[in-house]
Amino acid sequence: MSPKALAPLLRLSPAKRADLALALWESLEDGEREAAFPLTRDVAAELDRRIADHVADPSSAVPWSVVRRRLLRKR
Repeated sequence: MSPKALAPLLRLSPAKRADLALALWESLEDGEREAAFPLTRDVAAELDRRIADHVADPSSAVPWSVVRRRLLRKR
């Protein structure tokens, strides 16, 4: 996308830019997403490991609200 075409979009509020990004992402078919972001063996193995860890100990999950609060405190 050209900088000229992108400029008006960058002037949108953060909430509207996030909504636009989500709408664009959701407009993709599953196959299009998979083609654009292929899953490597290493990443698949890491995801499998994390799922297995979670299944073994579901209480180890941290809610997004807690993670976000921690991240924002580090700024």
